[in-house]
Amino acid sequence: MKKLVKLFFAVVLTMGIGYGVNAQSLKIGHVDSGAIMEIMPERAKVEQDLQAYAAELQTELQAMASEYQNKLQDYQANQATMSNLIRQSKEKEIIDLETRIQEFQGSADLALQNKQIELITPLIEKVQNAVNAVGKEKGFTYIIDKAAGAVVYIGDNAIDITSDVKTKLGL
Repeated sequence: MKKLVKLFFAVVLTMGIGYGVNAQSLKIGHVDSGAIMEIMPERAKVEQDLQAYAAELQTELQAMASEYQNKLQDYQANQATMSNLIRQSKEKEIIDLETRIQEFQGSADLALQNKQIELITPLIEKVQNAVNAVGKEKGFTYIIDKAAGAVVYIGDNAIDITSDVKTKLGL
């Protein structure tokens, strides 16, 4: 029985020492990828391209709205003189145009979101590659991104590698 107790304490002591060594070699850093992305020169081009795309969609939407207004005004001005068949045809045309405008608005919103993802993804990948490189070079075990909202506490001894990543990106 004594041998079993001694063996148990030896195992616990060995595990405790091993855990202490591992905990001491743990190196955690944090980065603010949002702050890095804000100052990247490519960011201005992404925003410019996104605004141009949004303006293109807005122009198309305005053209459709203008067509709708013209058809509606024409209908209202000539409604009294139209035959029943022509009036029904014009009403259907106006309703169909309303539906197309609504569908286009929904499609345009989705297209704009997809375009934003398409344009921003290369920047995200560039920052991620730089974070990975800094993490490997400096021997970090973990790096937490403050911009992702995943940080609940940063201790006084935490190391902020944001400036290192900026340097790696030449910013």
